[in-house]
Amino acid sequence: MSAIKLSKAKFTISAPDIRKLPIDAGIEVAFAGRSNAGKSSALNTLTNQKSLARTSKTPGRTQLINVFEVEPEKRLIDLPGYGFAKVPLEMKKKWQKALGEYLQMRDSLKGLVVLMDIRHPLKDLDMDLIHWAVDSGLPVLALLTKCDKLKKGQQASQVLSVKKALKELGGDIKVQAFSSLKKTGLESANQVICQWFDQEVNEAEGEV
Repeated sequence: MSAIKLSKAKFTISAPDIRKLPIDAGIEVAFAGRSNAGKSSALNTLTNQKSLARTSKTPGRTQLINVFEVEPEKRLIDLPGYGFAKVPLEMKKKWQKALGEYLQMRDSLKGLVVLMDIRHPLKDLDMDLIHWAVDSGLPVLALLTKCDKLKKGQQASQVLSVKKALKELGGDIKVQAFSSLKKTGLESANQVICQWFDQEVNEAEGEV
């Protein structure tokens, strides 16, 4: 069992770009997904907090990089949602730039949680993101959200289909169904994220 508790997460800062983020040291696990994938709800469920990440009836409201500290030098990062049409193009470009810079330039990034609505997974932008993570040697946890909207058999079928599609990319990719409403997949997702934090710490200690 990991000693790390995601429930200890506390909001520290919202940054428009990486220049305003905390010092690039320690371990960060980032959450990314389309604007209507239920990212904020998933973060709240994983940390067992009702309003750590602000949920909104209007997708696409996460315009900043939001930082939550779990322990000193261990952070959860809520990245701007992507792919939602009802925002001005200039604003969309700004978010995409902040997202891209973070992914490419942040050394502390050690794991990526990609959230996709289980009914509409693997859109082009999702695939681009997962491709990039695999090429960068980053482990990925693909959470297929809102699984309560499907029957058990349909859930299993979607998970299998996504696993098959992503297996071709190689890399360290885990796929699972998730529901913020029913808490489905909560324990296993929590375990993967805590392992990423633990693994990096253990590796660092092994180098000493």
